[in-house]
Amino acid sequence: MEVFGAGGMQGPQPIYPRLAAFSVDAGQTVQAGTPRDQVEISPLGQMLDGISRLPEIRHEKVEEIRRQIATGSYDSPAKMELALDRLLDELQGW
Repeated sequence: MEVFGAGGMQGPQPIYPRLAAFSVDAGQTVQAGTPRDQVEISPLGQMLDGISRLPEIRHEKVEEIRRQIATGSYDSPAKMELALDRLLDELQGW
């Protein structure tokens, strides 16, 4: 008994048939109606891209603010006013 492997006698075959080669010679133009590939980024992909562009977290700053919140010294009318102004500016930019 002879065993020739999973591909049989002909050897490995591609899953999908090969497409004809496409080339444009110098001096030729491609018609405007020629289909083109198009990529669409999902909202989730856009959000993840935005997250990846955020600056690094400054852990020492976060710990200092946590300490201030725990002791009750973080909140002040001036800080609240500044935070609200920044929030409104950001919402108006949308």
